[in-house]
Amino acid sequence: MKHFTPDNFHNCHLGMLLGRTALLKDRIIDIHMEPVGITAAQFKVLIIMAQYGIETPAELCRYLSLDSGSMTRMLDRLEQKGFLARERSAQDRRQVRLVLTEAGQALADRLPFIGAEAMNQLACAISPEELQTLEQILKKILLAAGDPIAVSRMGGK
Repeated sequence: MKHFTPDNFHNCHLGMLLGRTALLKDRIIDIHMEPVGITAAQFKVLIIMAQYGIETPAELCRYLSLDSGSMTRMLDRLEQKGFLARERSAQDRRQVRLVLTEAGQALADRLPFIGAEAMNQLACAISPEELQTLEQILKKILLAAGDPIAVSRMGGK
């Protein structure tokens, strides 16, 4: 269904609203993660590893839509902070497997609590019903676009 035309596009604020909301979400996560010394971007890496069992840089790149250079720098910082380690695959030495260190796992265990606080702050202006509707609409958009992560995690089209 087409909602926009060149004539009414000047009234389209969807892209700006989605982008600004994503920036706000990251700022809120940054504030909540500051006491443990990681950024929102680093939070995303750790939570995806912990919740979905992702253990390769390539899989993380797909989940986060990051290029391999950006991911390498992010993993370097998390490794320097002692939250993850890189291990070579025993089957294929070219493959790198990511593992949470003891400190990384301890932090990962806390992330759902910190993340819940951050998301509550983000969504505090809307009702539970509005939140459910918003999530359904965003899932519908992603599934209709064939987003591979949405399709694999939220069911097929």
